[in-house]
Amino acid sequence: MTPQTAALMADYNRWMNERVYDAAAKLDHATLVADKGAFFGSILATLNHIAVADSIWLHRFAQHPASFAALGTVAAFPQPTSLTQSLAPDLAALRDYRRRLDELIEHWVPELTQEHLSTDITYANLAGVSSSKNFSLLLQHFFNHQTHHRGQVTTLLFQSGVDVGATDLLAMVPRSRA
Repeated sequence: MTPQTAALMADYNRWMNERVYDAAAKLDHATLVADKGAFFGSILATLNHIAVADSIWLHRFAQHPASFAALGTVAAFPQPTSLTQSLAPDLAALRDYRRRLDELIEHWVPELTQEHLSTDITYANLAGVSSSKNFSLLLQHFFNHQTHHRGQVTTLLFQSGVDVGATDLLAMVPRSRA
């Protein structure tokens, strides 16, 4: 992970979240909350899980020794105590929460330096078990986790009759100037 890759991933994250939420908005509430047999059950529950995990990780990242200025606002977000904790009652409210998370991520990522990424951070998981791991790899996990579960959501959306369209990171990779 480099600062440049983190910026690309933050842009990709926002772009894909907008596409996924636009697609999900084409479905009625009953379809969004219907158990589709996915790991988190429904489309809405899976989208909620992504926001929960992002909130948890952003709270952890705010403890980085660099004290990132942009992460000062993470205190305005709840600190979930469960991977399935509901953050919003419906898609519109969850979409607003997601938009605010994505804005926070995009304001924070430009603060990252290679020095920041090379450090370890110590955090506790939801069971209270403490770990110390490389920040760069944790940030890579943060973005990979989003992509993994958005992939599940795009499948559930497609099975519900809504095609999200292109989802590849390649769409965000700038062309070479060769």
